[in-house]
Amino acid sequence: MKSDERQVARKNLDKKLNMLKNVEAHGRPPRGWVKAIREALGMTTTQFGRRMGVSQPRALEIEKNEVKGTLTLDSLERAAQALNCQLVYSLVPNESLDSMIQTRAEALAKSRLKHTAHSMSLEDQTVGKTDQKEALQKLIQKLSEKSGSELWEEP
Repeated sequence: MKSDERQVARKNLDKKLNMLKNVEAHGRPPRGWVKAIREALGMTTTQFGRRMGVSQPRALEIEKNEVKGTLTLDSLERAAQALNCQLVYSLVPNESLDSMIQTRAEALAKSRLKHTAHSMSLEDQTVGKTDQKEALQKLIQKLSEKSGSELWEEP
């Protein structure tokens, strides 16, 4: 994927993800979604298990595993279908994807320039503060515009 295409895709994804920012409002109920919906429908664990094609003890285990966070996505998908629900799965970044790129580009640029400044000081060559800031901004811009996999390599 080219840099321009990646940037457009990132902006479009940021727009979609922005709608999910308030994850607390969509948070899992304390006893889990499966149990909450099953009980709200007035369905027993035996009935739920039959709809899933599993035993009643397995149906209980599914509810417990959801709460523990050990239920597989496949099992959760099958539970959703048994409850006539749609499973919605997403990863919601803590900040915009563009912001993540900028933050990473800045950290990488500072690391690279720190290494360069150290080498120059050993050779008794120093760069003024204004020149350092300008070089930092240029490198951040260059790195964020490319924003490929090399951005995520550890220095």
